[in-house]
Amino acid sequence: MSEPAEPPGQPNVPGPRRPGGNVDNPDARMPLFEHLRELRARLLKALLGLAAGMTLGWIFFKPIWTFLQQPYCRIVVNGHHQCHGGFGHQLVVTGVFDAFFLHLKIAFIVGLVVSSPVWLYQLWAFIAPGLYSRERKWTYAFVGSAVPLFGIGAVFAYFAMGHAMGFFIHMIPGGVAAVFTVDTYLSYATAMLLIFGLAFELPLVMVILNLAGVITHARFRKWRRVMIFGVFAFAAVATPSPDPFSMLLLAVPCVVLIELAELFTWANDRRRARRPSMYDGLSDDEISPLDLDDSVDADNLQ
Repeated sequence: MSEPAEPPGQPNVPGPRRPGGNVDNPDARMPLFEHLRELRARLLKALLGLAAGMTLGWIFFKPIWTFLQQPYCRIVVNGHHQCHGGFGHQLVVTGVFDAFFLHLKIAFIVGLVVSSPVWLYQLWAFIAPGLYSRERKWTYAFVGSAVPLFGIGAVFAYFAMGHAMGFFIHMIPGGVAAVFTVDTYLSYATAMLLIFGLAFELPLVMVILNLAGVITHARFRKWRRVMIFGVFAFAAVATPSPDPFSMLLLAVPCVVLIELAELFTWANDRRRARRPSMYDGLSDDEISPLDLDDSVDADNLQ
């Protein structure tokens, strides 16, 4: 017997293929509820990793807090270090539950950093099947560069925030007691780490925009002086210390990264200029060709 014909009006046209399929499901297609179940499973794994990291942060709270407090403790006012010398120098708490919330905040920050390989992998495993190979390469390059750059910026912030806070403390007039809460200091330290870390990401953003074709080397070169001036202005505001070393500690690495980013955009534009564009020679009413990494097999559309 011959196989029954398919109902008319319902051609067997497969949907877009996604990488990672198997023998039973070569297209790796999933219905909406399967996506939601996968998202729930990956969120659960990410939360379990965060909980494990927070447990470590809670257990090792004392050495971690001592490490975070060192920039403040190195500040010397009237011959006394800020962590010693009596009331008005040590960090204080003003509420009954402040100490508990301090432990919780430190545990969360440590857990977020320690478990970053877990939740980054879960995020990547969820979105990667929907990306083309070229997009996955860009993602590898972005994540592989963004994390070290942010860490380098955080290290510079750790050494610079003591000078900045010492400058503000020395501006307090005589007869006024400087009393800082631990919550205020932790917020200041977190903000400095984030600002410095994100400042080191600026050259990487310029490189990604160049790879995407949004910014060319010619435009980058026009913005170069403005960006360098902005880096020095930002460094002067972020490290308001009479010592120029603190400002240079932030400005010089950022300028070096900007120069490296400009060199990359120059080389990438030269490489792109040597390859003929797919749109060359097309008239205004002609359909442009599609350059897809994972195109659907034409035989399957028949």
